[in-house]
Amino acid sequence: MNTKERILDEALTLFSEKGYANVFVGDIAERVGIKAPSLYKHYKNKQAIFDAIIEEMNSRFLKEAESLNIKGNDAAADAAIYKDISEDALVKLGLDLFRYYLHDDYTRRFRKMLTIEQFHDKELARTYLKQYADDPLSYQGMLLGLMVQQGVLKTDDIPIMTLHFYAPIYFLLSICDCEPEREPEALKTLEDHIRIFNKLYGRKKK
Repeated sequence: MNTKERILDEALTLFSEKGYANVFVGDIAERVGIKAPSLYKHYKNKQAIFDAIIEEMNSRFLKEAESLNIKGNDAAADAAIYKDISEDALVKLGLDLFRYYLHDDYTRRFRKMLTIEQFHDKELARTYLKQYADDPLSYQGMLLGLMVQQGVLKTDDIPIMTLHFYAPIYFLLSICDCEPEREPEALKTLEDHIRIFNKLYGRKKK
């Protein structure tokens, strides 16, 4: 891990432990083992570090998506993939993504930080909504909408269908964040959710 990567890693740890507002550039530099002027050679301020953390987190997700043979950021391409996979394969993909979000340490720390800080900072509240509500609903709405156009799913209300799919998943993730020992129960519930969703919205089994 090079210095830039260590700065992001240590900053994220501090943000998740103390809250974004309570961490200063000097704190990050001290944790990394460098002086503040050295840190500024890599990032001009704390906001730049925060932005880089988001970029790194999104990059990690896309790598995970690629390992699962999906795009993760291209609704049209993913709709074509989801159209042709079996329900069992869809369940496995959903469970694998859930485990990634739950166990990837970078993603977990970031979610913890934003969950706490949304109540203290309006800008971070907007980031929380973008990261965990607006962006996922927008992407999944496009994805599911394309699947409706393709005749894979049936609905008269794509936004509500999207909520039906996404909201329980994030709720289960929140449960596991609070009580990790409930993960097996959550995974079983998630599997049931995906299968019932398919039944409700008319996805043909393969």
